Amino acid sequence: MTGRIPVCVHASDPILRTGLAAALRGQPGLLVVEQAAIDPEVVGVVAAEVMDEEVTAGLRRLHGRGCRRVVLVLSKVDSVDLPAAVDLGVCAVLRRAEAGAERLADVVGRAARGEAALPPEMLARLLKQVARMQRNLLSPHGAGFTGLSRREAEVLRLVSQGLETKDIAARLSYSERTVKNVLHDVTSRFHLKNRSHAVAYAMREGLI
Repeated sequence: MTGRIPVCVHASDPILRTGLAAALRGQPGLLVVEQAAIDPEVVGVVAAEVMDEEVTAGLRRLHGRGCRRVVLVLSKVDSVDLPAAVDLGVCAVLRRAEAGAERLADVVGRAARGEAALPPEMLARLLKQVARMQRNLLSPHGAGFTGLSRREAEVLRLVSQGLETKDIAARLSYSERTVKNVLHDVTSRFHLKNRSHAVAYAMREGLI
């Protein structure tokens, strides 16, 4: 092991690809590898004018070969379909005008550590999409992004404090049957063995 971050550059424009690869080779801590060396440890750098069908197809091929961390370098970042890009492993987007050697190396390092990097306007757009999803899809059903409804989270939190079913029912003004149904729904949905297993799972996953 070299201790360096393996990175593979992809671009339909050979001059752009050669230039980015040369820039990254000059950065400490990075190791530029060929496409044949792609594995889950490799950070992919995909460069283009816009995120079009060709770029999407390239991302899909990378994803199929196990590349799970991709930095997208584009001239026009407003062309990015964020949900589609994230599904294909994109965790960072950088404007070509800002993709100097040091800046690109920094973003590659962040991607390797599992961190995200987005231009401010893209982050704002993503937050708006998340808020809209919460408002239109999840909230009407009493659910949140944790996968638990507020009621389920409340019940599990009280179970974790050692309260019995009747005490939880009294605390939340539910019937005992409702509390039992909530626990049954959670254990069934997440394929858990019992209430203790449900609490352990929820705490481990940061759901409560």
